[in-house]
Amino acid sequence: MPHPFSLLIKPVSCDCNLRCDYCFYTGKTELFGHGRHLMPAPLLEQLCAEFLAIPMENHLFCWQGGEPTLAGLDFYHKAVECMKRFGGAGVNVSNALQTNGTLLTDEWGEFLAEYRFLVGVSLDGPPAIHSQFRHDATGRGSYKEAVAGVKMLQRHGIPFNALTVVNSHSADHPLEIYRHLRDDLGIQYHQYIEESTGELAVSAHQWGDFLIAIFDEWFTHDQGRVSIRLFDSIMNKLETGRADCCAMSSACNQYLVIEHDGSIFPCDFHVLPAWRLGKVGETPLPSVFTQKLSQEFAKRKQPPSECKECPYLHLCAADCPRNRMPGGKSRLCEGWKRFFRHCLGI
Repeated sequence: MPHPFSLLIKPVSCDCNLRCDYCFYTGKTELFGHGRHLMPAPLLEQLCAEFLAIPMENHLFCWQGGEPTLAGLDFYHKAVECMKRFGGAGVNVSNALQTNGTLLTDEWGEFLAEYRFLVGVSLDGPPAIHSQFRHDATGRGSYKEAVAGVKMLQRHGIPFNALTVVNSHSADHPLEIYRHLRDDLGIQYHQYIEESTGELAVSAHQWGDFLIAIFDEWFTHDQGRVSIRLFDSIMNKLETGRADCCAMSSACNQYLVIEHDGSIFPCDFHVLPAWRLGKVGETPLPSVFTQKLSQEFAKRKQPPSECKECPYLHLCAADCPRNRMPGGKSRLCEGWKRFFRHCLGI
């Protein structure tokens, strides 16, 4: 029996209607080719049948891209039909959809509400901040369309969060971003993620300052009113000792990525030939975690020796390996330390 895990499914691979400057997935055309990508119906059926046959408390399907709504509503109706057919009595199933929000319509809203999808909308803040790096192929910003998607979700009562990428430019505007999401758009659930590569990578100093500013605003005004994923995860770890997100886990084995062709990878940041773990229909999902390659990947989370005496190791777990520098230490380490010291007083 494998430990509980979720699936992060890329039904259209890297296909997207936008060309965001810091998208790390657009380059996957080198791996999967150009042209349209779409998971075939027989593969979708096999994936659902195999995953739902594994005894677990909850089976979470996370649909991402690229832009997963490009698969079309018929694809997701088929997915839900497969979940009903293969789930059976007593099998708990959850769905999450991560989208740029620009293609959402009321028809999507009716579907997402009926089947209780949790939705994440990529939204980086006010128009000038969001559209600076989230735009289409012509350079036209996507803020207006993304907010229209948010308004639709609110009309239909669909639970959703704003997924905000913090980059080297936006990191200097924490309260402008936070208050825009909270006050102007009425968004209660926030998730902030650091941009970690390239010229737009946020620095450790910026990351620490950004989190401290957000924390102080939230702590003073919004406890019980606004949920911030990072703060919730920290409190959960302190109370239960268990990690509810992969960055705080002791091993990189919380989910599997399933590409449109059934290829299996350990992480969406590592959809690379060297980390291909098999293929749906050829490699039973429970066996993936027993592979030597999979176990090697999971061990990448082990902290370097210099982290082992740190009072915050139980919270950061030495950070995501994508942020590790040569030698193993996170390039954001000092920012994390300043934030933890500020909010915890230790």
